[in-house]
Amino acid sequence: MTEVDRSPSEASSQDQPATSTTPSASTSASERARAHLQAPVPESITDFRLFDGKNSPQNIAVYGFGLGTLFGASVILATTVHTPVPQFWLFLAALGAFHALEYIAIALFNPTKLKLDSFLLNHSPEYTTATVSGITEFLIEYFFFPQMKTWGLLNKIGLVLVIVGQLARTLAMFSAKSNFSHHVEYYKEDHHVLVTDGIYSLLRHPSYFGFYYWALGSQLMMMNPVCFIGFAVVLFRFFSERIQYEEQLLTRFFGQDYRNYKARTSTGIPLIK
Repeated sequence: MTEVDRSPSEASSQDQPATSTTPSASTSASERARAHLQAPVPESITDFRLFDGKNSPQNIAVYGFGLGTLFGASVILATTVHTPVPQFWLFLAALGAFHALEYIAIALFNPTKLKLDSFLLNHSPEYTTATVSGITEFLIEYFFFPQMKTWGLLNKIGLVLVIVGQLARTLAMFSAKSNFSHHVEYYKEDHHVLVTDGIYSLLRHPSYFGFYYWALGSQLMMMNPVCFIGFAVVLFRFFSERIQYEEQLLTRFFGQDYRNYKARTSTGIPLIK
């Protein structure tokens, strides 16, 4: 057959590139490409909003980086740079470590209850007010009475209390593991057990003990007499009521086992048995 003997349809078919011999496959690929371009992009890829309250990777990264930077920079300023008030930077370092460890403990041992609030940065209006009050008192007194903020023995005692308090609270979280929670548990879950070993063999509420002395130690370290007294009063009232209520629940959960445990341990907080 010569070129002129081919019909138009034959010529059209044979003159196309090799890929055109399978038009259905070409059409299918094109449709898939268009569908892929038109498909909605997953929210996890497009949603990079920060500080929206979601426990998203970007929020976790920003919070963690911020707390780590606060801790590292504050330690450097307190220890390697000549400053007349190292206690202020040590307080900020303690804040960074406290909030980071709160999140880490929940992430390790109680991931089902993990959320962005586990950093405890916005724990409560009262906590925020207390933190701001401590910083404000320090700055005001340092401006008007700088001699009050001279680094000395009381500051060092306060620093020791902060370290002891943080260690106690962290050990409590790591000992209790999945039994630890930032909120009072009103119902006993299947995984709940009465933890009596580790630091719990010495203290009945080591996380409360830890925060109590961490908070008072921080104000002693900064030589904040007003906040020290205020913290002591408020924390005593809060923990006395909280412990009494929580122990009623624990007695209901564990019965005589908890009564026996309570009889041989202490809270470690003055005037709270």
